[in-house]
Amino acid sequence: MNLETLMAFFGRHPMLSLALAGLTVAIVYTEIARLFRGYKALKPAGLTELVNQEGALVIDLSAIADFEKGHIAGSRNVIPSQFDPQSKLLAGAKQSPVVLVCRNGMASDAAAKKLKKAGFERVYWLEGGTAGWEAAGLPLVKGRN
Repeated sequence: MNLETLMAFFGRHPMLSLALAGLTVAIVYTEIARLFRGYKALKPAGLTELVNQEGALVIDLSAIADFEKGHIAGSRNVIPSQFDPQSKLLAGAKQSPVVLVCRNGMASDAAAKKLKKAGFERVYWLEGGTAGWEAAGLPLVKGRN
């Protein structure tokens, strides 16, 4: 494929060309934003390693009922609306690893931004949340800790 063929395609298919350009810009923007967001995504195996080697604090932002149905052992439950980086639960963890978890990985992303903005140095969020943890074949604890 040469440039001339590509330009002919763009001329014949302007809507497809715009869609391709839009998707390309969206992907590039998303990847650049991910690189500069200041916190890292963890896979379930990475979370296990971080907890075992460095004693990471795991905060579960699931609703209370969801938390009681199943959560990662040792995690602490905080309702997203009551999540505060200045709380006593997080008071001594500014230099320690803090991992945020929720049901599917969406609410924990917003909380990670708050922690990073508040000056926490080592902030992580679990990709896929507890659903991803369970899909990886790792155990969940039922009930309240």
